[in-house]
Amino acid sequence: MDKPMQIMLTTSTYRRCSPAPRWKVALLLLAAGVAFGTDSRADEVTDWNQHLLHAGLVAKTPAPVMARVASLVQSAVFDAVNGIERHYTPIHLVADAPRGASRRAAAVQAAYTMLVHVYPTQKADFDTELAASMEALLEGGENDNDQSVQRGVAWGGSVADAIWAWRSTDGFTPTPPPFLGGLAVGEWRPTPPAFAPGAVPQFATMTPWGIQSPWQFRPGGPPTLDSVRWAVDFNETQSMGSASSATRTADETLLSKFWAASTVTYDWDTVAVGLATERNFTLTENAHLLAVLNLAIADAVIACWDAKYHYVAWRPETAIALGDTDGNPATVADPTWTPLLITPAHPEYPSGHSATSGAAVTVLTHFFGEDTAFTLDSDVMPGVTRSFDSFPAALDEITDARVFGGIHFRSACDDGRKVGGEVADYILKNVIQPAHGH
Repeated sequence: MDKPMQIMLTTSTYRRCSPAPRWKVALLLLAAGVAFGTDSRADEVTDWNQHLLHAGLVAKTPAPVMARVASLVQSAVFDAVNGIERHYTPIHLVADAPRGASRRAAAVQAAYTMLVHVYPTQKADFDTELAASMEALLEGGENDNDQSVQRGVAWGGSVADAIWAWRSTDGFTPTPPPFLGGLAVGEWRPTPPAFAPGAVPQFATMTPWGIQSPWQFRPGGPPTLDSVRWAVDFNETQSMGSASSATRTADETLLSKFWAASTVTYDWDTVAVGLATERNFTLTENAHLLAVLNLAIADAVIACWDAKYHYVAWRPETAIALGDTDGNPATVADPTWTPLLITPAHPEYPSGHSATSGAAVTVLTHFFGEDTAFTLDSDVMPGVTRSFDSFPAALDEITDARVFGGIHFRSACDDGRKVGGEVADYILKNVIQPAHGH
């Protein structure tokens, strides 16, 4: 893996050196193989968040993994910026930045360094984006003189390296053996068309970012198969979620596909950046917002995956085909039934999208208020948007989308939302707290 570009390697070196002339800084950048661009950057934190989202799209990063990637990047950016200002308790790194380090340079280098760690094959693209950011820094603004930029670069890179080393032992690797579930009634097993094993089962036991354990907010489990609630959920998904449903409207079909197209990280980071831009958030405020948001989403994935691989509940595609085996007289089997959407390759309960969106909405409600209106586009469905007059309205649509898409039962969505909300509430109260005097 290529090493991330750094102008100088240690903050102690910066404390001993005199300011470098602008032309020397430029030559150092060029010597690292970086060609200058021409566009300027207004806010390095939100710019590099967009680079993060684009990199995930290019790499086709699965939604659970994308949550981890985003938390890696935004944690590095936050600790880099916060280490200079010390407005909040850090996520991981407790060291202080060198005096006079540029916040903007630190944010850029932290994001760049982490993205190169995660996506080394995209380094050439990151180099181009880095060059454009550095050119803007060298043009001035705030107190970003040459020495300040150099110090910020060294600090941001060291923060990202430290967080990368910290999370490299969180249980994401090595990949565990394939998980195939079982054939008991109610038990998950691989589904068409790929019949793939359960996705990223290691998330069920991964070290959390902020919550105390993966099982801290484990829900009570899906309805028992002989219950009225199970029959109600079963029949709703059977009717509304079928690929050939006669009861689902055209807009319900569209919204189901919309919420399945992009990652949760793209959806809610995009909403967050849009609202922050409307409200003129500062660079520091953006770093704080995106760190809290992505930590909550990442821990919601861990909490959700703990429950998924604890209860190992079957998907609608399996349950409806075997409806005559569940012992409930109110369910009827349909061996030919297929869902509108392709069934994700992991157990059904609780809903991952509902859990992570529940966490995101809880954080965004904290920052912007529950009755905030917004419109969201898609990075893979050009021209399609969804508009809402509040965050709960969006969550309600996401719940419908998973049911109408035929990949979830409503109980899994309701309980997923609750898990995500509890995770985010814990993060808000216990992680990244205001430092003394702020």
